[in-house]
Amino acid sequence: MKIESLKLVCFSPTGTSKTVIQGIARGINHDKAEIIDITTPDARREPLETSENELLVVAVPVYMGRVPALLVEWLQAIKAHDTPAVGVVVYGNRVYDDALIELNDMLAQRGCRPIAGAAFIGEHSFSSAETPTAEGRPDASDLRQAELFGCKIREKLNAVPSADRIDVAIPGCRPYRGDPTLWTVDFVAVSDACTGCGVCAEGCPTGAIDPEDGYSVDTEKCITCCACIKNCPAHARTMKPGLVRDASVRLSTLYRERKEPEYFL
Repeated sequence: MKIESLKLVCFSPTGTSKTVIQGIARGINHDKAEIIDITTPDARREPLETSENELLVVAVPVYMGRVPALLVEWLQAIKAHDTPAVGVVVYGNRVYDDALIELNDMLAQRGCRPIAGAAFIGEHSFSSAETPTAEGRPDASDLRQAELFGCKIREKLNAVPSADRIDVAIPGCRPYRGDPTLWTVDFVAVSDACTGCGVCAEGCPTGAIDPEDGYSVDTEKCITCCACIKNCPAHARTMKPGLVRDASVRLSTLYRERKEPEYFL
């Protein structure tokens, strides 16, 4: 099957999903590839439309074992026309539960023809120097696996005349397990080291941080992605004692054993 272009969609507050999808793209090795980063609110204003001659790869992080609720509206607005598609989820070394089959179903419902799927590991959003979980991932080994997965996608497409000849079995349960509802919690501490540079507000995927006042966080909008903590150039943002910090300790304690990427073709 001839693919005229490659569309790579990612939601990646801390950069892990984007790094994985870039690795997959290297394996697919198409000379006409476009990355569509939907991390910020402005980037999610326009719906996506794709054709049968394009390959769509969508990578999202796993939140509570599910596709982030924040993305459902945008994903359900995709207009695809028999587009071969690959769903990819990135999780923090705990579990991905039904996130991958949920993403696969969403793509199919919007006119895509899923041909493959994968679950990769990225550093957990709650990970810190004191309580590391999957620290530094995706690492070199993960990215080799991502590139190999991309090669296998290309080989699979080359072996068939059209996407309607392809089937893929994605593991998971329907109805989906888990509750995608996120915590509403005031957990970010901002120290006097804050310079007011605005990096936190610029990178916030929900617009929860006031661009004029980095100390002000709208907890109703916050999705606890910790991008503002990880991306602060002055290291002025940390976790307050409480629910999120306690969770970071549990994750670091319970999920130390390395998990490896899984892909389905």
